[in-house]
Amino acid sequence: MIILFSALVAGYQAINRLINPEPISHLGWLIAAGVIGFIGNEAVAVFRIRVGREINSAALIADGFHARTDGLTSLAVVAGAIGVWLGFPIADPIVGLLITVAIFGIVWQSARSVLTRMLDGVEPGIVDEIEHAAAHVKGIDKVTEAKARWLGHKLHVDVAVVIDESVLLAEANLITAKLQDELFAHIPALAVATVRIVAPEPQGHHHAPDPFRVNGKLAQGLLEIVDTADGERFRLRVSRHAEGLSAAVAIKRDAGLEQHALFPVAGDHHLLQSVEAPAEPHEFDAELVLSNASDSERLAFKMLEPAGHHH
Repeated sequence: MIILFSALVAGYQAINRLINPEPISHLGWLIAAGVIGFIGNEAVAVFRIRVGREINSAALIADGFHARTDGLTSLAVVAGAIGVWLGFPIADPIVGLLITVAIFGIVWQSARSVLTRMLDGVEPGIVDEIEHAAAHVKGIDKVTEAKARWLGHKLHVDVAVVIDESVLLAEANLITAKLQDELFAHIPALAVATVRIVAPEPQGHHHAPDPFRVNGKLAQGLLEIVDTADGERFRLRVSRHAEGLSAAVAIKRDAGLEQHALFPVAGDHHLLQSVEAPAEPHEFDAELVLSNASDSERLAFKMLEPAGHHH
């Protein structure tokens, strides 16, 4: 408001001098005072704006722009006095109008910054930095949501990401920790970074039933039907398994037994997958058959299709 008032006063004085010209005396002293005023105010402005950006204080930055406004006013006095000294008496009010326009620009810049902070807004570049930081972390497929807000001089960020479904919990935690490190490296004002892992959006016609939680003596993990580039497949992700584990799914159908052996994906024995899609409908009684050289077990489970997808 103070900067706006300064702009209004400067504009009024400039217009008044255009309508009612007044002689200017002591031009030398006037120029000297204007130069000293400009240098002093600009030094204060540079200092306040620099410190304000270092501590992320919109109020201090706006105060720096206020000092710059005072410096521009002093500069207008110098320019106007030089114009009068060169024989152009209307130079003083014309320069005053130009400085008024410049001050209005500073008003807009300061008001936008302060009001953005007051309304919990952030600069657009911050969201870009969040996405840029995520791009540096291997294992993150997509950033689905990025939110940020200022609390005082510190920034709080909340990010939701999609990671590879084949990643185990321990590796997923490592990925989120790496993203947090990248966020702190890219955003100096960051105080808190919250990273959430979310499921990818369903694509195509996939309507898989709820997964089966495996809790046997030979393995623990999650068995589900997933979409892959080759179509739907059984996938078993294990967090613990016996040495030399083999796995298969045996589905009880009216026409007989439908069997799907599960094989390691890319040599990863914590991720087993079938080579063929389970037949429709995805609603059946089945058994997960686990075995190794010395033991075996059959874990019974039932899969039900979501409502509205029954065949």
